[in-house]
Amino acid sequence: MEQRIGSSSQPLEGAGFDPAFIPGLTSPASGRTKDEEPEKEPEVAEAEDAEDADDTEETEEAEGAEEAAPEPVEEAAAEDAAPEDGPVFEASDRRAKLVADHRGVRLFLDDQECEFRWDEIGAVETETARFGKRWTVTVHTPDRRWYPIEIEAPARSRFTEWDSQLDAVLDAYFDENAE
Repeated sequence: MEQRIGSSSQPLEGAGFDPAFIPGLTSPASGRTKDEEPEKEPEVAEAEDAEDADDTEETEEAEGAEEAAPEPVEEAAAEDAAPEDGPVFEASDRRAKLVADHRGVRLFLDDQECEFRWDEIGAVETETARFGKRWTVTVHTPDRRWYPIEIEAPARSRFTEWDSQLDAVLDAYFDENAE
């Protein structure tokens, strides 16, 4: 009888293996792959490593003598600081938060965050629970994926208020980018 050494099963991917897995999200890729990088000769690589070590020592001494200068503000941070004129919708409870504004829709649940730009959104659906005070917002993407979030309202009367405010944001930004 023949036996194979090793496992014949494929490695697991997705939510069964990684509880933080969100379908459709990928890590940012670098512009260059390992195959594209030119290989250095050993003598040149050693000389460059020695120069890098000297530069590091000089940099550390300079930083110790001077106070660190403030870093320039990134463009994304500047975009957050100066929002466009237009409607903004926010709803939250003790665990979940939904923000819809000129940048798109952002969903927060505990320490997890998911952001959708307006061009990434196929539809936004709202639903209220028959009993209780849970309001569900589902963001649908064009590639047939959906991302729901449930927010517990302080009172059932908030549902209509939240629906009208979210509709105002969707009318202002979603239809504008669909054209």
